[in-house]
Amino acid sequence: MPTFSAPDGTLLAYHRTGSGAPLLCLPGGPMRASAYYGELGGLAADRSLYRLDLRGTGGSAVPADPESYRCDRQVGDVEAFRAALGLERVDLLAHSAGADLAVLYAAAHPERIGRLLLVTPAAAALDVEATVEDRTRAAALLADEPWYPAAAAALEATKRGIFDFEGFAPLLYGRWGTAELAHVAERAEQLHPEAAQAYYQDEAFAPAATRAALAELTAPVLVLAGEYDGAPTPARAAEIAAAFPNGEHAVLPGAGHFPWVGEAGPFLAAVREFLDR
Repeated sequence: MPTFSAPDGTLLAYHRTGSGAPLLCLPGGPMRASAYYGELGGLAADRSLYRLDLRGTGGSAVPADPESYRCDRQVGDVEAFRAALGLERVDLLAHSAGADLAVLYAAAHPERIGRLLLVTPAAAALDVEATVEDRTRAAALLADEPWYPAAAAALEATKRGIFDFEGFAPLLYGRWGTAELAHVAERAEQLHPEAAQAYYQDEAFAPAATRAALAELTAPVLVLAGEYDGAPTPARAAEIAAAFPNGEHAVLPGAGHFPWVGEAGPFLAAVREFLDR
């Protein structure tokens, strides 16, 4: 797999699939290997997907300084990625926790963004965060599903510090079938717990300064929310989009937090329309 050097010398890996104009992809997790993107539900048929493995994940090397896993300290890695590909401007896609890194990159380098696509994003960088009530209300939308009682109980247990991801995972997908089961099964080997814990360390974000810097971002920004997602809900997605001068949001019907898994039709339609304008 191709690699390049981060500013601190850490060797970072990326993966290219598909054909067409480049689309750089930052993974969420936080700090989950980019393999969980796959081909983004078929988007690789339209675009060359460049999936970055963040430091310490997937094929990328473990950094000498574990504090460099902090989100804001990885902005330089994204800029080095762009430079390694020889691109003046980039179309950038980020999912979930990866959106915080993408937002910080856009604030630091607004001139480098062609289009910015935030898929079911986290937004601690903007001080817009999902609440327990958001997740509970979103889960209730799936109350008619046969698996709902067990999944809802697992979600409720998180309030007592009991984290059973496999138990509440059906609530994250909007539907629950073979593709979703396989996606969850791959999760454990793609995670880096130490890096995930460090990603959101104190002082990683300065929302007021970030919002002020984003005033210089003229690129189009699309925030995608899943109809059944609680982080962010469609209402939170609208708040996130409002932070950008040229931001908009869309709600994907029938989708959860991973809208390219399973029934990817609405996701592909929204992404293609945005990227091909």
